Amino acid sequence: MRRRARFDTTQRDLALHMEARLSEASLNQDEDNDEIEDDRLRLIFTCCHPALPPEGQVALTLREVCGLTTEEIARAFLATPAALAQRIVRAKAKIRETPIPYEVPTPQDLPERLGAVLQVIYLVFNEGYSAAAGAEVTRAELTGEAIRLGRLLAGLQPEPEVVGLLALMLLQESRRAARTSPTGELILLENQDRSLWNRQQIAEGVVLVEKALKSRRFGSYTLQAAIAAVHAEAESAAATDWRRIVALYDQLVRIRPSPVVQLNRAVAIAMRGGPEAGLARIEAVLEHGELRRFMENSFLRRCAARPSYSRW
Repeated sequence: MRRRARFDTTQRDLALHMEARLSEASLNQDEDNDEIEDDRLRLIFTCCHPALPPEGQVALTLREVCGLTTEEIARAFLATPAALAQRIVRAKAKIRETPIPYEVPTPQDLPERLGAVLQVIYLVFNEGYSAAAGAEVTRAELTGEAIRLGRLLAGLQPEPEVVGLLALMLLQESRRAARTSPTGELILLENQDRSLWNRQQIAEGVVLVEKALKSRRFGSYTLQAAIAAVHAEAESAAATDWRRIVALYDQLVRIRPSPVVQLNRAVAIAMRGGPEAGLARIEAVLEHGELRRFMENSFLRRCAARPSYSRW
């Protein structure tokens, strides 16, 4: 409760400070169409300062602006809480020592910070989609806030990857009503009641992902959205086009070869060609120490939060 109170006070102070800065700026120049009008989005852009290391920008912003805990952020980075805390400490020290001025970036500065801002929004959504701690497996307030920020950002910077990220979040969020049982247990995709899926969000997401793909300037968020669209448009789990999903993962692995992406690709290969086709790849991916620790820690946290898991 004390931490929450300190955070609320700090956020109010930051917002008031930024409002004052913007008011001063408006006296000296005409209103710019690219001005960031939302308080939280302004704070995110401000904290994602290019003088900080990229991971430091994102970790610090998630902690100080978005209110995620060190443990939640560490899970997103496949890192230990202690290592993540040190990353935040180093980012704060860099701000003090440089010193990095606290100021709202100009419209010309936004593209340089866009990648870090996209990652912040993406990780906020991920924490809401699959909560790292607590009794609930999802947190609707976080996924809703991430989508809200994504819509604002798409209006401000309508780049293909911004559009792709918004599409990804809408397509994933469309399944929220079907992802948990009445008792709060997680329901796997293949067992979900697809009549509960939000068709309006799916339709909007598919249009957005097609727009991003047509640009030919897309990246990992758009490819993830394209994979989600294949799932969303399938009438049933059996009717899923796994060949298409594997092809999309092949592209995703080339531009973002993370262990999590490789694991998902291995599962898709198993779904396309049978268990034997994917098992060897899964074993190879699990040899990656970070991913194995991540999976073990996630399962142990879930066991602690949901005692019924112990019967597995």
